[in-house]
Amino acid sequence: MDEHPVDPGAFLNDIEGHLLIAAAHAEGRTAAARFTARLDWLTEGQRAEVEREFEAEYLALTRRSWQRTAERGRQLRDEYEEAYRRLRQRAFAYCLLGCALLAATGLVAFALT
Repeated sequence: MDEHPVDPGAFLNDIEGHLLIAAAHAEGRTAAARFTARLDWLTEGQRAEVEREFEAEYLALTRRSWQRTAERGRQLRDEYEEAYRRLRQRAFAYCLLGCALLAATGLVAFALT
């Protein structure tokens, strides 16, 4: 067996990534074939070249789209983490204030008795 333990989450993410890339390749090839089917004046060599270029451009656009989506996800995560941190700090401050008020009320009640 391998000396390094396999992280199941990372392993599944890798598989998902490979499946997404394979699907993008298939979509690119399908879109390229649809596009060149309308260009009946192309020779087979020209058709193959146009399909290769079309697929490459399709994959480049897909990659940029995924990168923008990932970047926006990171931005949103950072924004939500900051909002959660501020909320947690306010909740902690209110709890401390509540405890201080209870302690003060208890001291006043004790002093009056």
